[in-house]
Amino acid sequence: MVVFLISALRSIIEMLGLCLLGQGVLYLLAGQGRKENRIYQLFDLLTTAPRTLVALLLPVTTNPVLVALMTFVILLLLWLGLAFLRMSI
Repeated sequence: MVVFLISALRSIIEMLGLCLLGQGVLYLLAGQGRKENRIYQLFDLLTTAPRTLVALLLPVTTNPVLVALMTFVILLLLWLGLAFLRMSI
């Protein structure tokens, strides 16, 4: 049961990380028109909660791109940590 919960949490974190990567690629490709892109809007909707949590930890004047990058790094570290935890069980 514990292995299933770790795997499920790891899958959710992986999905959020991939959404952040996709959002970053669309940020580069679409430029200023990214706000009208439906896929970008979906990725933005899915990653709002983790980006907000990380933004609360950073200073108020932090660039939104840096917030997204820090969110990705934190998600990557959590994903790796859960992988090692799953291996040790």
